[in-house]
Amino acid sequence: MMTKQHFGQAHVPLSPAVRAGDFIYVSGQVPVGADGTVIVGGIEAQTKKVMENVQSALALAGADLSDVVKTFVILEDAREFGAFNKVYATYFPKDPPARTTIESRLMIDIKIEIEAIAYKPL
Repeated sequence: MMTKQHFGQAHVPLSPAVRAGDFIYVSGQVPVGADGTVIVGGIEAQTKKVMENVQSALALAGADLSDVVKTFVILEDAREFGAFNKVYATYFPKDPPARTTIESRLMIDIKIEIEAIAYKPL
């Protein structure tokens, strides 16, 4: 029987991370600090903060970036793809996960949101 565990809390109705069997699903992470405010800066600074938040959510479930098999990235402006990609690549220097990247307006005034799926057998 597959187990399901929820990790972390949010101020909106979602779990930052959910483990279902050997997979960990990380909700879309945005560039906010611990106090919930959006960090100041361009796409590079916001990508760095989002990736730190992805790492933190993974850690709640006992995983890290090396366990990530897929990410889904939403950019507010596709023209910032190159700058985003430069920062993102530093977090996956070898064998990066599969990825989908789209351009879309986001729910709050931010430049990026990233969700992740990790595989880490129990």
